[in-house]
Amino acid sequence: MKIELHKISISKVIADYKDSAEEGVVAYGGKLDIRPKYQREFVYKEKQRNAVIETIKNNFPLNVMYWMVREDSGYEMLDGQQRTISIGQYVNGDFSLNNRFFHNLTKEEQNKILDYELMIYFCEGSDKERLDWFRIINIAGEKLTDQEIRNAVYTGPWLSDAKLKFSKSNCAAYLLANDGGQLVSGSPIRQEYLETALSWINNGNIEDYMAKHQHDNSADKLWSYFQNVIEWTRKVFAQYRREMSNVPWGVLYNQFKDIKHDSNKLEKEISKLMQDEDVTKKSGIYEYVLTRNEKFLNVRAFTDKMKREAYERQKGICPFCKGGNRKRKWEIEEMEADHIKPWHEGGKTTAENCQMLCKQCNRTKSGI
Repeated sequence: MKIELHKISISKVIADYKDSAEEGVVAYGGKLDIRPKYQREFVYKEKQRNAVIETIKNNFPLNVMYWMVREDSGYEMLDGQQRTISIGQYVNGDFSLNNRFFHNLTKEEQNKILDYELMIYFCEGSDKERLDWFRIINIAGEKLTDQEIRNAVYTGPWLSDAKLKFSKSNCAAYLLANDGGQLVSGSPIRQEYLETALSWINNGNIEDYMAKHQHDNSADKLWSYFQNVIEWTRKVFAQYRREMSNVPWGVLYNQFKDIKHDSNKLEKEISKLMQDEDVTKKSGIYEYVLTRNEKFLNVRAFTDKMKREAYERQKGICPFCKGGNRKRKWEIEEMEADHIKPWHEGGKTTAENCQMLCKQCNRTKSGI
């Protein structure tokens, strides 16, 4: 990775500043793409935005910024978008500070701001170098999410199209996943919808998928997959509940899409489990009814009081190995709580249904 430090005045950085909202922001005489199509939107709040201007007015140091040098001699903002846009908006007259717009300042005050030098690193390197570097630098202000970092590395026609479908306010993915009840959590403009879809389609290997498709002309394959996941989910689980927004639907779709399901039967079981006080993770019910793995439910654990009651009742003896040659009486720390009647057979997490087994017997019984 080649990195060179430059000191550039604000007047030069924001020359020909133009903000086209979600379509992009440019400056530096048209050479700097402040918000490339892979980047996030402006997320600074008023307090953060004002702090940037106060820092400059007081001639305090502002954290360094990073620009990527393009092959066409232009630049793309890697880190510093929020600060640069804050500066551009203020000089452009989009907001005031302490009831004074930029045009209300004296010429001396204006020049002090325009002459302020920003510390900017010009960066050149391979995709892998930029990704590794991006992960270890200390990002100032609003930290980049993992997906925002990936977007900065795997830019290209595929990503531009993917952002149109998954990363804009009220984008197609957001509208589809929320039509009839929210099925995907997060915010499109923070890249969470795109990250979710990528994780689903490639079993969590997001960077591998983005690298393979970086130069594709469109993200139609990802979009088609996402549509299929949502359609399958609505069909199999017709009754909507708010817990559904936290379910990894793509993971379930990949595994069970070719299996026929009785939606009515599933709904009856889901309704019953929703009312079960032993099930502490309600969103996990949807994974459980398909996989039959109780780990998704976080079944309520026995309390220390229940364990002590069972231990005293058993006098420290494990009912599974009491007739063997091993130790007959155990300390409570050497034992683990177990359902006498298994939870999946209707056994509840109560003191009456609790038994203490030695650790070896409990693991043998549980098949661990």
